[in-house]
Amino acid sequence: MKIRVGVIFGGRSGEHEVSLQSATSVINYLDKEKFDIVPLGISKEGKWLLPHEAKDALSSGLDVPSTEVILRGGTGDLIPLENGVGVSATKVDVVFPVLHGTYGEDGTIQGLLELAQIPYVGSGVLASAVGMDKAFMKDVFAVKGLPIVPYRVYTFKEWQSDMEGILNELEESLEYPLFVKPANLGSSVGVSKAKDIEGLKKGIHEAFRYDRKIVVEQGLSNIREIECSVLGNDEPIASIPGEIIPNRDFYDYKAKYIDNASELIIPAKLKPETKKRVQDLAVKAFKALDSAGMARVDFFVTQDEEVILNEINSIPGFTKISMYPKLWEASGIGYTELLTRLIELALERHQEKQRIETSFAIPLDE
Repeated sequence: MKIRVGVIFGGRSGEHEVSLQSATSVINYLDKEKFDIVPLGISKEGKWLLPHEAKDALSSGLDVPSTEVILRGGTGDLIPLENGVGVSATKVDVVFPVLHGTYGEDGTIQGLLELAQIPYVGSGVLASAVGMDKAFMKDVFAVKGLPIVPYRVYTFKEWQSDMEGILNELEESLEYPLFVKPANLGSSVGVSKAKDIEGLKKGIHEAFRYDRKIVVEQGLSNIREIECSVLGNDEPIASIPGEIIPNRDFYDYKAKYIDNASELIIPAKLKPETKKRVQDLAVKAFKALDSAGMARVDFFVTQDEEVILNEINSIPGFTKISMYPKLWEASGIGYTELLTRLIELALERHQEKQRIETSFAIPLDE
């Protein structure tokens, strides 16, 4: 029997459109001899689309009538509701979440699937949440002794209360250029590079449009942007590294998804020892968050070959030309095989969890 794979895409996120691109590729390249595909869309309003709606929505967008859905715990059944009453169920054996950003990459969908006891591709609740929150992610990396740039974290309430104080603190503790980022978002949405005080203020206001918490990082000069893909559960492996040469001032949203003029170099032209350092740190970063399945780990490499960890992405871009699958393809694992391995890893991890007892009987005294 074929495995029924529910591919969930869209979602309430600034990366909604990116998710549609990734999901289209995943659905097109999944091995049809092994898997039956159940497309499941989530609109920007958070409403679920069942397979017959979701298939059309991939090309036309998710601004279509959608259905309320409940998950039946322990069965893999997705039950649509009509007037509050459940009707015929759609069953899935495993879920492949292709939900970038908030409400998809941050542990929320993972928590829902855990409660419903449905296997899913990728990291669990904790690793997803920490990997999504750049502030906590950097805190964990720092505790683990992994090399990162200096950074500061602020909430919107703190910014409203003491704008001048925060600006003074940043100028005293860090040096321009500075990168300002929403703490919980990806694809460089809301990210800006500040070269002076005016750019810093503008960047902070922009970042707070997308999150209540922001991260301000020390910028580096004359660095190379290197990425490395990781695959596995408890014994992960790293791909060959690749390099991104952006066509803009930095690798922002337009450079990633609109201009199509940035250059991807695979494999990255690194010294053998630097390549190994990148791969070793990628695996260490993956394990530091207790990640599972997949992740893309991003680095900076300085002119003197120092490797600095930037961030980890638990659900990286998954189009056929995205860096994560391209790095594995160059490492000997094709796109379709990669998808199959990720589903196998999801089922393996779910099976391992089944041995865990969820009740405790107080032993009687002998």
